Amino acid sequence: MSDTAKQLLKILIGAAWLDGQVQPEEQQRLHQIAQQKGLLDDAELHPWLNGQRSVSAEECHLWIDEYLGPNPALEKVQALLEEISGLIYSDSDVDDSEAQLLIELQQKEDA
Repeated sequence: MSDTAKQLLKILIGAAWLDGQVQPEEQQRLHQIAQQKGLLDDAELHPWLNGQRSVSAEECHLWIDEYLGPNPALEKVQALLEEISGLIYSDSDVDDSEAQLLIELQQKEDA
């Protein structure tokens, strides 16, 4: 699978960790996405997908910046916002840090 798909999945894993823990619904969604993208057995992603390694908010934001680049296309920001929203809302409980990430992405979308 492409590096872009892997980058996106890392961002989604990071977004799931923003509230300090990955909820069962988020875990299930991450596994579905990994399977769809052929990344379920990826050695680098395995510890994150299986809850063996956490992701800091700083790591998540760094991955987002790397993924989007300095002047991201509107479509790329919108697609990322849609993916993260789908994951964050999967557990029906949006933490302040998760809401803040969505706001930051919406601001990039409006820029």
